[in-house]
Amino acid sequence: MASKEILLLVLCWGFVVLATTSFGANVTYDHRAVVIGGKRRVLISGSIHYPRSTPEMWPDLIQKSKDGGLDVIETYVFWNLHEPVRNQYNFEGRYDLVKFVKLVAEAGLYAHLRIGPYVCAEWNFGGFPLWLHFIPGIQFRTDNEPFKAEMQRFTAKIVDMMKQEKLYASQGGPIILSQIENEYGNIDSAYGAAGKSYIKWAAGMALSLDTGVPWVMCQQSDAPDPIINTCNGFYCDQFTPNSNNKPKMWTENWSGWFLSFGGAVPYRPVEDLAFAVARFFQRGGTFQNYYMYHGGTNFDRTSGGPFISTSYDYDAPLDEYGLIRQPKWGHLKDLHKAIKLCEAALVATDPTYPSLGPNLEATVYKTGSGLCSAFLANIGTNSDVTVKFNGNSYLLPAWSVSILPDCKNVVFNTAKINSVTLVPSFSRQSLQVAADSSDAIGSGWSYINEPVGISKDDAFTKPGLLEQINTTADQSDYLWYSLSTNIKADEPLLEDGSKTVLHVQSLGHALHAFINGKLVGSGYGSSSNAKVTVDFPIALAPGKNTFDLLSLTVGLQNYGAFYEKTGAGITGPVQLKGSGNGTNIDLSSQQWTYQTGLKGEELNFPSGSSTQWDSKSTLPKLQPLTTFDAPAGSEPVAIDFTGMGKGEAWVNGQSIGRYWPTYVSQNGGCTDSCNYRGAYSSNKCLKNCGKPSQSLYHVPRSWLKSSGNTLVLFEEIGGDPTKISFVTKQLGSSLCSHVTDSHPLPVDMWGSDSKIQRKPGPVLSLECPNPNQVISSIKFASFGTPLGTCGSFSRGRCSSARSLSVVRQACVGSKSCSIGVSVNTFGDPCKGVMKSLAVEASCT
Repeated sequence: MASKEILLLVLCWGFVVLATTSFGANVTYDHRAVVIGGKRRVLISGSIHYPRSTPEMWPDLIQKSKDGGLDVIETYVFWNLHEPVRNQYNFEGRYDLVKFVKLVAEAGLYAHLRIGPYVCAEWNFGGFPLWLHFIPGIQFRTDNEPFKAEMQRFTAKIVDMMKQEKLYASQGGPIILSQIENEYGNIDSAYGAAGKSYIKWAAGMALSLDTGVPWVMCQQSDAPDPIINTCNGFYCDQFTPNSNNKPKMWTENWSGWFLSFGGAVPYRPVEDLAFAVARFFQRGGTFQNYYMYHGGTNFDRTSGGPFISTSYDYDAPLDEYGLIRQPKWGHLKDLHKAIKLCEAALVATDPTYPSLGPNLEATVYKTGSGLCSAFLANIGTNSDVTVKFNGNSYLLPAWSVSILPDCKNVVFNTAKINSVTLVPSFSRQSLQVAADSSDAIGSGWSYINEPVGISKDDAFTKPGLLEQINTTADQSDYLWYSLSTNIKADEPLLEDGSKTVLHVQSLGHALHAFINGKLVGSGYGSSSNAKVTVDFPIALAPGKNTFDLLSLTVGLQNYGAFYEKTGAGITGPVQLKGSGNGTNIDLSSQQWTYQTGLKGEELNFPSGSSTQWDSKSTLPKLQPLTTFDAPAGSEPVAIDFTGMGKGEAWVNGQSIGRYWPTYVSQNGGCTDSCNYRGAYSSNKCLKNCGKPSQSLYHVPRSWLKSSGNTLVLFEEIGGDPTKISFVTKQLGSSLCSHVTDSHPLPVDMWGSDSKIQRKPGPVLSLECPNPNQVISSIKFASFGTPLGTCGSFSRGRCSSARSLSVVRQACVGSKSCSIGVSVNTFGDPCKGVMKSLAVEASCT
């Protein structure tokens, strides 16, 4: 009988979610919600940035987003990708914005196009093309005519492209919202009155483009009507729009945080993320977007910062490789279902707030026609509380929200996870083909030595030290500063016992110093301070001495008022200091010779096609090339650059980004487990302390051939390429779940008939991640008071002797299984104590 009741509930839920997305509708808004085709909608959105993945990945990412309960895909538009040279456009491959939006439509989802065109996004130069910086008289993001002309031209270009393809909802397409500008309210005070007039101009310009859908401005409290001002942040439940006629919208709910080279890896517990979402909808919100839902990868030199890592994983529900991150994806999916069960009540009326007590909050959406949904929140961080509501008692864990679609029965609590935890696994394949030692060359390796100093015909000489970005226009990370000077034999710096120091000050982001062709030292900035100051002991010789300083950038500034004026490179002073005799020679104003970029870049070495590669002599562990076969299978692929120093890598001519495995994070500040209770911040939950910030670098499968692939590295500081390995990442064969006897019934089994839904009670469900797998063994099972987390469960002070046998019988040999979490299933090993069931299983 119970199995039939559960089957009825699944079918009932299926009826609820079988809604189709209808395009071609009029899109407006009122004080409660975005209105599509005359109907208010509760909309759940997620950010996927098309250039941070590949066209081959897009359909799977979009489908997994839909499967996770999203209604909308949100993306920025990246000006510097699409117009790298003024009036020369690129919308091919990863930059094919139209294709991406059409795929969103094919999946039956809506799109939110955040045109900006300033995007921030930890993206190089905030998304602006560098040529913009060189327009005479220009000043970014203010009431400046040259800037406004360029901004309007590009914004109109994107809008016209979307119109030509009929992609706005007013034309039958999926785009229901567009955004102009981006988080300008965070910095507009620095621009004074010109900032205020600029925002009014931007709003008017956007409206004049006549998209037929609403425009938004995020973090802009004075957004002019009818532009909707929206919220960005870790929490937006307290946000209020600037007009009673506008809906409460959250354009960026940060699902984690970005990673910087030299930093530990941040993550955000899903219990806190779910709490933030539930609180937002509880307090009147109707549009919420995860930034990011899939973060992806900063390929090429697209990462900003400076010092933003190549990985843009962001601890998102879909990881950098596009795999589902559990339990985050599954817990949020359940949350989305619970919220959708409340949608009719949420959009029908305004909330009321019955009093429950300190740090407790009830919110009720009730209509005269009998619709009623409620949210019960415990915003305290220490104690679980039992509350009385509508004559019933409800246990509210600290820092949690319970959702009651019928104002009676709890379908979901943000702190109680029903979803499985999947432990990812990695398989390694060495690139070393045939080498007797790390000093020998593998049969597949070749190399070219990059010359030290000036080697290109386009080098030029100028007096003094030049700022790097204005010199290179960001055509390369690298700028050589070269100086030859004569040191007289009687120079005090050469006196016996004198110790000469080369003193260099740089705006950043890193530098390597060579004296007479030999490396004397390197220096690096950090994400918190990009500037570099170094003092290297050196040995000078009478006569000609050559100083070659290689300055490099690690992504350009992407945020802040007047950020386009943030410089880089060696601006001085550059001095020779005699520590023994006090002599000081300033080289800063002398005639320096400059070279933008490397000889290897000029000769297109990243393609691997040059005839200059040396494959016969001993590998010097600098700028190597090799060929390799792709790892078998379809799993995502990464390269582990352990053993290398710093540089950039190309696979079959495609840049997979900067690598820097030698930049290690700080030793302190990480925790094995992070308490989700209490306000989250970007440094609250960290892992990977004392280790390389990033060791694995994503190589999209579509960039690989089955054999004969070419890997090219530019290695700046030396490394051992024979230690490089390939890694494939799989959703782990181990899966876990831990459900208490106070958990709500899984939301999939929740129905409108409260008598049916209450009877089964909490259920622990397991399902293998791959369709061809079955549960082959149970590694751990305990009903009672189990301890620990997935991979390290242990029995507590009480455990049912029947635990393992019951779970084995229910699960082994099946792709999925469900087990009731109650004494009726396992007996009562310890009366009067709250109990739970913890299981770890293997799938093969």
